Amino acid sequence: MARERVERRLAAILAADVAAYSRLIGADESGTLERLKVLRRELFDPKIAEHRGRLVKTIGDGLLLEFGSVVDALRCAVEVQRGMAERNAGVPPNNRIEFRIGINVGDVVVEDGDIFGDGVNVAARLEGLAEPGGICVSARVQEDAAGKLDLAFEDLGDQALKNIARPVRAYRVATASASPTALEAPALTLPDKPSIAVLPFQNISGDPEQEVFANGMVEDITTALSKLRWFFVIARNSSFAYKGRAIGVKQIGRELGVRYVLEGSVRKGGNRLRVTAQLVEAETGNHVWAERYDRDLRDIFAVQDEITERVVAAIEPELYAAENIRSQRKPPESLDAWECVIRALSGMSQVTPEATAKAERRCRQAIAMAPNYGQAHSLLAWAILRRAQWVGDLRTVEVEVNREAQIALTLDDRDPWAYLVQANLFRRTRRFAESARAARRALELNPNSAMAHADLAISLAYQAHPDAIDNAEHALRLSPRDRNVASYASLALTIVHFRAERYPECVTWARNTIDESPAHLAGHFYLVAALAMQGEMTAAAEARDTLLRLRPEFSLTWAAENLPPAGELKERLQECFRKAGVPGE
Repeated sequence: MARERVERRLAAILAADVAAYSRLIGADESGTLERLKVLRRELFDPKIAEHRGRLVKTIGDGLLLEFGSVVDALRCAVEVQRGMAERNAGVPPNNRIEFRIGINVGDVVVEDGDIFGDGVNVAARLEGLAEPGGICVSARVQEDAAGKLDLAFEDLGDQALKNIARPVRAYRVATASASPTALEAPALTLPDKPSIAVLPFQNISGDPEQEVFANGMVEDITTALSKLRWFFVIARNSSFAYKGRAIGVKQIGRELGVRYVLEGSVRKGGNRLRVTAQLVEAETGNHVWAERYDRDLRDIFAVQDEITERVVAAIEPELYAAENIRSQRKPPESLDAWECVIRALSGMSQVTPEATAKAERRCRQAIAMAPNYGQAHSLLAWAILRRAQWVGDLRTVEVEVNREAQIALTLDDRDPWAYLVQANLFRRTRRFAESARAARRALELNPNSAMAHADLAISLAYQAHPDAIDNAEHALRLSPRDRNVASYASLALTIVHFRAERYPECVTWARNTIDESPAHLAGHFYLVAALAMQGEMTAAAEARDTLLRLRPEFSLTWAAENLPPAGELKERLQECFRKAGVPGE
């Protein structure tokens, strides 16, 4: 007997229902039903016909529609919602009829005029994610409509939909008329420093145990970000109010008064865990940063700590970069103090004398506008120290650096940068134990500071401390793309290998230091010394000539007076410089 053939087709499915239908019916059953009839007759039916749709069925307060085109389905949905917004103008909030709409594209089974299948089920679940007056669509709909309609989409991330086996990427149609009640609340004023909310991470694994993991990680990230005193971080309770709610980041930014939103998801598969995180600029919906972490679940708490650390370490420089891009839209004369500081940070990250000089000017501009701005003073001290690496010696700037660092600590004794300035200054005056203590204090204040780990590594390397390598490698793991961090961590490893007489490794790390910061003197003089100790005199002479071009006054006497190494390390370096032909005076 031949099997009956099942009719299938690809369709754009639109599911709609009335928000708060039970409340409306309870308050005025006959009036609500009559208003719905009028809406069907005057708005829905004409729009469905205009965009070549088909009403499949009504289910209570809901409608199921089928379209042959994604573009037609979206146009119909948007025009219906705009028409509803016009009709609701002036109607008290509790009396408004507002529809939620979900749209999906999928293969459907057709039977007696009805349609069935996952494509229909996903559309119905997306409708449940939509706000009153809003439209929520699947990733397939967003992809098919991109460039064909003048609509903006807000990424809501992967959603775990009821009775749907796989996560579904969802988008909110930003130009749809959102609930008037939601839009009536005025946007909070943005703070004068980077502001961020860490939203609850979605558990898309179907494992309830991962909910605890996800919540714990969000709390840890929020706490760690709160230690960065330059950031305004929304408290955990306010962020968790959005748990389970499919609301676009633009609305969240308005309601919480933040410029950035961190969101993510957790998925478990066997003994593996995948965590995704993305940083979004709330106003525009632009992605600032995104990363994925795949880990074994041998120790769930260790995984939680590691990912928290990585996320926070990555976010800090990305936020500074995003703020710098934002400040570039303004002319220099209209910058405020924070924007001057942001441009200074950006300049110092370029690791060149020219960019450092600009950073110093921006810090001075910030202080002129806000004399009690502690971070501007600490960054000014740091910029002056960096300048001393390229122009003149430390003695010409030591007094000013000390003064600015002390002002910064008087204004804010929890500023990690002020302690990093002290660490750098102590090290360059051969007070290595004090330098390490200052760097450790910076790490107490910001445990995820890659720069503090790298700076501490240099001080420990000069003391032949065994933790120097761990701190340097940890800095590189925390911030692998930061040239400042890379140059400091590479220098620490250069010193470690030179002390241990592992000269080939020293040459490798010295060259790496130079690659990250070509004008940084230390990488060059260790390269000269290590090459000389290996007997590679031609290469040592070339490295010496490069060093003398950078610092013409470099000599055995100058090195003995100005370079940080002391004791046996200093004597060995002097012998290496003699072998390489460095001038005596």
